[in-house]
Amino acid sequence: MAADGCGAPAQTTTPADLDTKGQVVLAGKVTGTDGPIGGAFVRLLDGGGDFTGEVVSSPEGDFRFYAAPGAWTVRALHRSGNGETSVTVDSPGVHELAISVA
Repeated sequence: MAADGCGAPAQTTTPADLDTKGQVVLAGKVTGTDGPIGGAFVRLLDGGGDFTGEVVSSPEGDFRFYAAPGAWTVRALHRSGNGETSVTVDSPGVHELAISVA
């Protein structure tokens, strides 16, 4: 069962050599001025800015999404601030992202 109650898998560190079975994996960490931020709502937006999915970052700030190739924005929302990053991926594998909230 998911720790956040929304049906998403528990968020853990994603190893760089993970066998993605041909899928795009957008994975990373949410951080702030004092280090990793757990409990942030991390949203995946498609290239047009439309909401696609959401997970809650782990206590260590980790998050992970499975996506299709294309342009994506990942946004973190937390009581201590917000942040986002954008990425365009054209191949399967693990794509590491970092989001700093302020």
